Amino acid sequence: VLLVLYVGYVGLGAGVLQALERPAEVQAAQQLLQQHWELLANHTCLRGPDLQRLIEGIIQAYKSGITLQGNTTSLGRWDFSGSFFFSISAITTIGYGNLSPSTVPGRIFCILFALFGIPLNLLLLNEIGQLMLLGVQHCAHHLEEVFRWQKKVSFLIKTCALVTGLLLFLLLPPLLFSDKEGWSYEEGFYYSFITLSTIGFGDYVIGMNPDRTYPAWYKNVISLWILFGMAWLALVIKFCINFLE
Repeated sequence: VLLVLYVGYVGLGAGVLQALERPAEVQAAQQLLQQHWELLANHTCLRGPDLQRLIEGIIQAYKSGITLQGNTTSLGRWDFSGSFFFSISAITTIGYGNLSPSTVPGRIFCILFALFGIPLNLLLLNEIGQLMLLGVQHCAHHLEEVFRWQKKVSFLIKTCALVTGLLLFLLLPPLLFSDKEGWSYEEGFYYSFITLSTIGFGDYVIGMNPDRTYPAWYKNVISLWILFGMAWLALVIKFCINFLE
């Protein structure tokens, strides 16, 4: 029964996403093809295969973190802050997919690094989650002794913890992303949930716009936000699992 429910739920998601996203995909493909043929028609010196090779080279370079800016290229995804953020995304299993090692030694190191880093990360998240939970329980126990309202105080403290977590990890961070990345609030909220839930599609990633200048503290603060936000969301998901069970 649970398997049937699971498959049905995934099938429902697939059907809704197909209805919502398929028309936009078809439209984007038609526009790209039209622009391709217009470029070849307006610049007869260009050849189809040469243009295709250039496009593929640009795509491959972008995947490696290199973008064209006039007559120069923009680097910086593999500086220390970028590498630090990639390490966080690797051991937290977010795996945005917008950046990956391109050398054989880098890939081998990434495997070994993640092999020991993922258990370390899970251990840390578990400890952070337990500290959060103990803090909530301590506050509830203290207020129960003061007001003698056991059920009401417990419900109030849990509600306050949920609202505080929503503010700190989901509702307020999009304002920072709007300022630093130029995203809308909806895009920032979407990125926050996709990141903290470790889904990590990679369509939105912080600190990757070559046209913007980011402060030195930005990625470090976001890394801390990811750690504590994942621990908080894991507690919420655990509560949902207990409710479903």
